[in-house]
Amino acid sequence: MIGEGFTSRLNWRHLGRSLLVIALMASEMFGATDGDSLAANCVNPVYGALTCSTSSCHGGAAEKSRQYVIWSQRDVHSRSYATLGTARSARMAEALGIKDPLTERRCTTCHAPIATVETGLVMPGAKASEGVSCVSCHGPLEGWLRNHTRPDYTHADRVAAGMRDLRDLNARANACVACHQNIDPTLVEIGRHPALIFELDGQTQEQPKHWREPEGRSGAQAWFVGQAVAWRELSWGLRQGHLDPKRDLPRWRALGWLLHRTDFDRKMDGFGWASQEVTPAELTAAEGNARRLARQGADGWAPQYTVRVLANLAETAADFRSVGPALIQASRAERLVLALDRLLAALPADPRRTEASSQLDRLFRLAQSIPDFSPSDFARELEIFAQKLKPLLN
Repeated sequence: MIGEGFTSRLNWRHLGRSLLVIALMASEMFGATDGDSLAANCVNPVYGALTCSTSSCHGGAAEKSRQYVIWSQRDVHSRSYATLGTARSARMAEALGIKDPLTERRCTTCHAPIATVETGLVMPGAKASEGVSCVSCHGPLEGWLRNHTRPDYTHADRVAAGMRDLRDLNARANACVACHQNIDPTLVEIGRHPALIFELDGQTQEQPKHWREPEGRSGAQAWFVGQAVAWRELSWGLRQGHLDPKRDLPRWRALGWLLHRTDFDRKMDGFGWASQEVTPAELTAAEGNARRLARQGADGWAPQYTVRVLANLAETAADFRSVGPALIQASRAERLVLALDRLLAALPADPRRTEASSQLDRLFRLAQSIPDFSPSDFARELEIFAQKLKPLLN
């Protein structure tokens, strides 16, 4: 479930950061559909982080020029390669028959993307040891590096020249999801790799920001787009046979249920998440519709959407009282408490939020109780949460 021992939302926030560290060996086979990876179809020269580190660029002391400093000193992405050299990684590698995780492609794809690029394209100074660096997220720099500091060179100009548009939440989620959700089942079953959960807003909030969000952007929007992208990737992975149906189909059903219950899009009916036997055609339909939902959510999010979605999800207690497989019910609870946490955080500050927040802590603890998850207990506490939430939604 959310993670052993993570029995509160505070612990989940720490887990969000931990997941960035312990995503040891997400397989390169993933990141399909719209997902991005550095090595895939890379035809441009790849520059290292030092290219961006001078004091006149992103390594200065001023607020608008400290991006390299923040990344190198405080961001766990800069230490992702070093994670492969730990004792824990060595134990996992031994179980998987991997000689050296520091050079194994299944490991470096996510932990040291530069190591996966064709040697002739790697520029002097670029090293695998820098981990997940500038080029991993922003894309190859060749098309826009020379001009991107010009005052008349706009963000749109940089994107047109090849920079990944991370202001677009759909593009941002695509840049993250492959390494923060999809994982070869053998890495979990044999290597004891932690199962990964992709939740764009919560994990973004845990990162030391070296960027500025657009004015007025809601964390609820980032949450919704991330969940839609996560469902798209699960749909693709199951359809391609890259995921373990026993482990991942309940997660897929739970996420489909969650998106359906948001009532963000009435077309969510009939996507197959409730089918007894899920067919490849239903997975294909879910993949396409999840892509559509992600783009819709990224294109616009009004403040009333946050209130509406939160209210809809808080009123789902009846779904936990209906008869259903325990694992699916527990997977729903896992996704739901994470959703409620992000949506509640997106509401305007209000001293009355304390009671609802305390009740949500109780829901987090119940969601941790696999294999003893009690849908009826969860439903009872969820109804109490809904009652405590109402004053905040009026």
